[in-house]
Amino acid sequence: MRPARPLALVLLLTFVLPTVVACGGSHGARAWAASVCTTLSPWRTEIGSLTTRAQQQMDVATTPGQAKENLSRLFTGAHDASEKARAGVVKAGVPDVDNGQQIADGFTNSLAAMRDAYGRAAEGINGLATAPAKTFYEQVSQVVDKLNADYAASSLDTSKLSSKELKSAFDEVPECR
Repeated sequence: MRPARPLALVLLLTFVLPTVVACGGSHGARAWAASVCTTLSPWRTEIGSLTTRAQQQMDVATTPGQAKENLSRLFTGAHDASEKARAGVVKAGVPDVDNGQQIADGFTNSLAAMRDAYGRAAEGINGLATAPAKTFYEQVSQVVDKLNADYAASSLDTSKLSSKELKSAFDEVPECR
């Protein structure tokens, strides 16, 4: 009878080692850019779709209650989509370029700030009373103004995160087109 160890070793090398290698460390510029673009593309689509649906619903909304529900759905959905995108960028790891950790952190921190901005907007909308209507809409404007300011502050300052390899990779990989 043959010992089971060679089979266990084969299974270990086949399944466990690639997982350990995939979970750690750096990724080439092209692989990282492709992974990030693959993550961010559905996020952009979801944010656009949520915004379009909310606008369409707002155009026909006749009550502050309906407006509140639509805006809450928009901001909560954008919060959740931003968190999913942030987690996807974290999963992409660190690009194997100069300042790779700083670049990866910049992307994830920016997405976390966007997520938080949408979360605060959802909380703000959910906390509003719908009557009187005039007051409700004035307060909605304040929540949206705060969201816009928070969103602008969360934007990624790419001037500090420049990498020729990543710029080329983002320009070249099909996932980023």
